[in-house]
Amino acid sequence: MALVSNLDIAFRQVVRQHEARIALYYPATSAKVTYGELSRLVDHIAEVLWAKGLRRGQVAAMFHDKSPAAFAAMLACLRLGIIYTNLDPDSPWERLVKIVGNCKPSVIVNAFDVMPFDDNLAALGYQDALHLRQMQVPAGNESPPPFALLSGGAPAYIMFTSGSTGIPKGAVMSHANLLWLIQWAQDRFGIGHDDVLTNVNPIYFDNSVFDFYSAIFSGATLVPISPEQVRDTRWLVRLIDQACCTIWFSVPSLLVYLLTTRALSDQNFPTIRKIIFGGEGFPKPKLKQLYDMFGARAALENVYGPTECTCICSALTVSAVDFEDMQSLAPLGLLAQNFDHEILPLDAASPGFGELFLRGPQVGLGYYDDPERTGKVFVQNPRHSVYADVGYRTGDLVQKDSRGWLHFKGRADFQIKHMGYRIELEEIEAALNTLPEVRECAVIYQKLSGGLGQILAFIAATALVSPQEVLIKLAAIVPPYMVPRQIVVLDLLPKNANGKIDRIALQEVIASVLQ
Repeated sequence: MALVSNLDIAFRQVVRQHEARIALYYPATSAKVTYGELSRLVDHIAEVLWAKGLRRGQVAAMFHDKSPAAFAAMLACLRLGIIYTNLDPDSPWERLVKIVGNCKPSVIVNAFDVMPFDDNLAALGYQDALHLRQMQVPAGNESPPPFALLSGGAPAYIMFTSGSTGIPKGAVMSHANLLWLIQWAQDRFGIGHDDVLTNVNPIYFDNSVFDFYSAIFSGATLVPISPEQVRDTRWLVRLIDQACCTIWFSVPSLLVYLLTTRALSDQNFPTIRKIIFGGEGFPKPKLKQLYDMFGARAALENVYGPTECTCICSALTVSAVDFEDMQSLAPLGLLAQNFDHEILPLDAASPGFGELFLRGPQVGLGYYDDPERTGKVFVQNPRHSVYADVGYRTGDLVQKDSRGWLHFKGRADFQIKHMGYRIELEEIEAALNTLPEVRECAVIYQKLSGGLGQILAFIAATALVSPQEVLIKLAAIVPPYMVPRQIVVLDLLPKNANGKIDRIALQEVIASVLQ
């Protein structure tokens, strides 16, 4: 078997084997891009990036519209050893400027007609963006960029996630991390060149890592779906059916939305063989509804994994026995073969319950240019010190059962999963604290029935203020999925004996102040 040490070598192999097969299919327009066409587009963009002076180890920040050129730009970066990061075009500038300030990109790559935050970025010195829709291939017979002799340890991308200080964290994944993910996905889900994978996940969200890498590096077809198409549930389902998709992957929230809007019936998804979901808990009643619809002809796969560990580290095929208990979430099951783990118990009397510590070749490289936060969670295995054994403290609390299966039991800190997004409540608090009318604040997560929940914020204000006014101002700082469901204005926030905000007391007053 040929050695594949980096993702560019892997992509070149796929192109040689599947040049005429469809890499990207857009069912709304019937547009198709073969692997050969995609490869030639990668060649062109790599030449443009090289001509702009981009070199190995530098960062390219992208506004990605799911067009062929945008996907090719990611592959071109991988070829040259450039580290890419995908930016959320709908993110407030206050958050985006923190991301740009952290990763300090050498170029902004824009795939849209009009680049988001054009003036703001120009003011920061990013006047010379690469606009993919206006891209010109370098004139003349210039030699292609030299082949990058990248090891598997070279960084591939940065995925920014919520940070407790108000500064998003940039998790760095390597070529080797992704090669392991691809190999595991092919083995676990049998992904091959005949498969057609959905891409309903936002490209700046870590679930899209599975979509893109599992499809493109298996010679399969990827079906990119725009945000507008995802929001129109019936249109979305028609597009998936039209594309004859075989593998679906999304957060549970989207599947729940398809069910509650009655956009999805047992007549849909006729070619789907795997319905994969992860990123948050799936409420059991809705999961049972989905299972009753499709369980006889498609496998429902519950996956789990943190951004810092290449997005997925476990998968469990849901079966009828999982509905004997309709209160708890479906198990996480066993970890993938390319992971090892420890459970760091909170109480010595319960060794099977505690924080999950992940080890193995899919554990990422840490946080970009942030050694302090990296050092807090990417740590030596606390079980021993006889050799270097660095893993990732997930902050997720798990329980191991008699079969060795893991069950998710909550968070060790204030980090939550909401609408599929990993959110640190402290980031919302940090944003609220930037508002002059907020004297103090606390943000909590209230669990509702069926495994759902909502974000609630409590503030003490310096003057008479409307909760709606605060929500509007907050929405200009944090992404929509971080905006609380409701803000409650109090004269004073309750304190505990240590003088800290008493979050337990806030949970207790919810019923009296919220309707």
